[in-house]
Amino acid sequence: MTEQQGSPTDKLNADGEREASIRSFVERSLPTSIADLTDLVRIPSVSWDSFDPARVADSADAVAALFEATGVFDSVDVARAKTQTGESGQPAVLATRAARNGRPTVLLYAHHDVQPPGSDADWQSPPFEPTVRGDRLYGRGAADDKAGVVSHVAAVRALADTFGDDLDLGLVIFIEGEEEFGSNSFVDFLETHRDQMAADVIIVADSDNWNVDTPALTVSLRGNATFTLTVSTLEHASHSGMFGGAAPDAMLAGIRLLSTLWNDDGSVAVDGLTSSDMAVPDASDETFSTDAALLPGVAPIGHGPLLSRLWAQPTITVTGVDAPTVANASNTLLPSVAFKISSRVAPGQDAQAALDALTRHLTAHAPFGAHLELSEVNTGQPFLVDTSGWAVAEAKRAMADGWGREPLETGVGGSIPFISDLVRVFPEAQILVTGVEDPDSRAHSPNESLHLGVFKRAILTEALLLARLAGQTTDELAQNGSTTT
Repeated sequence: MTEQQGSPTDKLNADGEREASIRSFVERSLPTSIADLTDLVRIPSVSWDSFDPARVADSADAVAALFEATGVFDSVDVARAKTQTGESGQPAVLATRAARNGRPTVLLYAHHDVQPPGSDADWQSPPFEPTVRGDRLYGRGAADDKAGVVSHVAAVRALADTFGDDLDLGLVIFIEGEEEFGSNSFVDFLETHRDQMAADVIIVADSDNWNVDTPALTVSLRGNATFTLTVSTLEHASHSGMFGGAAPDAMLAGIRLLSTLWNDDGSVAVDGLTSSDMAVPDASDETFSTDAALLPGVAPIGHGPLLSRLWAQPTITVTGVDAPTVANASNTLLPSVAFKISSRVAPGQDAQAALDALTRHLTAHAPFGAHLELSEVNTGQPFLVDTSGWAVAEAKRAMADGWGREPLETGVGGSIPFISDLVRVFPEAQILVTGVEDPDSRAHSPNESLHLGVFKRAILTEALLLARLAGQTTDELAQNGSTTT
């Protein structure tokens, strides 16, 4: 469809025809998009060291083939970068199309790797056999984040169908292969491909929505500080009957030490961990208890507005313990115990400063002279979106039109640490954090699922947004944005 020139009425008519074409294409191609997603979910692309890296490579090849088939890109490559230790990272997909006639360039990000599935016994259907039950598609990665990948594919297809050879929008596709394992080669990838990845707008499709009917634009993300804490008190294990009661075992010391991290209400009790004073909408304990799957009689922890606890306050969680299992327990005093600690860092605090505060606290509170070691340390910075740019205004307008309901600006309690790297490398780019999840998607958990209605609306939203950006120059977008914000 060729862009019509002439009067403002002609342009409005052309824009209206294009958007009608976009809507029609998204509707009739939805079965293809769902089929593409199910094919990707069947590939167990777990990027963790203990899983088969060949399956991550298979996933990258499958994703590259989807973007290649659109016929839109000048190049589509599967590439790797180096981690900080010099090892080769997991494969990512990079596709590029140069902008023409003053149009902006948009980078579309998602990741094709997934979390480990956990125990098959906890799933109602096999984790890598995508299954539709009701209006949801179940499977590991169905929501996080292979739906993000396919939403990008589907939006690009809609553009190609509607604009044909008249598409002037610049596009960069970056589909990462190790987001779930810490994005260890992300920085090197950005530096290596900086020129290819430069963009005016970056859309990160890896977040969630308010509910299945209401879209959300994520404007704040907590950072993180994670590490393994090893607590040691003895040179070797000793008989608990002979030495118990006088010799402090590592489990006792570890439990005593961990208990100092929280106040009685469950809020963080570490000096130096700060909170943000950001405004948050109201939320009910009842709705939260349902979404978080609290057992009957279990109450939420912390203090202050509920969403402040989730978006604007720090947290500390013990996510793993290395100790003998109950089945293998013997009557011995343990010499060492290791705990995996995950702390979420509130917006406005530097992640290294948060880690330093945690280290000081643990050192000061070590009981019985216990020896402490911190290893496998990782940090990621929190993020606050600048909502004053034209990209946010255009994204919110597209969400309202794609969903039929005005979007909310929300925070997310989770972390996407690599966004701070995007800000550093591309300081002029406007960043939009969107997603296809909803409160019942259960990302990272058994029975992860995607609401197919949300999937369709997310595709339509992105396709409308890209079509509108394709119809304006960067100068026109900046001018229009300055008159609406």
